[in-house]
Amino acid sequence: MTSLVFDLADEDATAALAATVAGWLRSGDMLALRGDLGAGKTAFCRALIRHLADNPEEEVPSPTFTLVQHYDHLSPPLWHFDLYRLTDPAEVVELGWEEARLDCALVEWPDRLGRLLPADRLDIDIKITGPASRRAVLTGRGRWENRLAGVM
Repeated sequence: MTSLVFDLADEDATAALAATVAGWLRSGDMLALRGDLGAGKTAFCRALIRHLADNPEEEVPSPTFTLVQHYDHLSPPLWHFDLYRLTDPAEVVELGWEEARLDCALVEWPDRLGRLLPADRLDIDIKITGPASRRAVLTGRGRWENRLAGVM
């Protein structure tokens, strides 16, 4: 298993890491974001989406209440899921999970996917280390393992 560790001093550092990861994305990819409430999962996703859109003002609402936001104008098209409120993994299918797997999927609270959690994914674990600082551990699984090893 290949992992990379990033100490992030502030939200700007988180955005810079998100921009780097955005450059690695391909159709069919999934990013699984884990971390406590307030760790910065949504901030990471927002920065990644804005980078792909080449628009720092791109409106990127949190999918906390809608559960999913779809960005079909990006290349590759991207789906942003927040599964915190999901009670059954089968519910994600109704949100467009099969279509999202053909594009790119950013998934906050991926453990709620249960058996639907793909083996091929980039796990991003974000831990709070200070008032503004975070530590992000990126772990490649499946085809992501070789991709991450290539950037080390």
